[in-house]
Amino acid sequence: MATTKKATGAAKPDDDDEAYEKAKQRVEAKLGFYTHAAVFVGVNAILAAVDLTGSPEKLWFYWVLLGWGLGLALHAVQVFLMPQDTSLKDRMIEKELARMTAPKK
Repeated sequence: MATTKKATGAAKPDDDDEAYEKAKQRVEAKLGFYTHAAVFVGVNAILAAVDLTGSPEKLWFYWVLLGWGLGLALHAVQVFLMPQDTSLKDRMIEKELARMTAPKK
């Protein structure tokens, strides 16, 4: 089985390119979620500090926390719980390619 080297030095089989690409997409989705979570924690910590020191009698930071937290939760569901079946996506891509390559009238 022939292999190729990527820039990272990891070898991957040539005949397993599709599985490699799917695994790569999953890893990128997970890293995207982790980045989102880290930014969420950092920004909301700053907003809470600003709110608690600036106007502790009238708090507002929890609204940002709640709204963004809902978005983060939906992101987590999409990355970790939803099936990664790409058959619909693949069919849509094939349909779009066929439409784009069809002769124009």
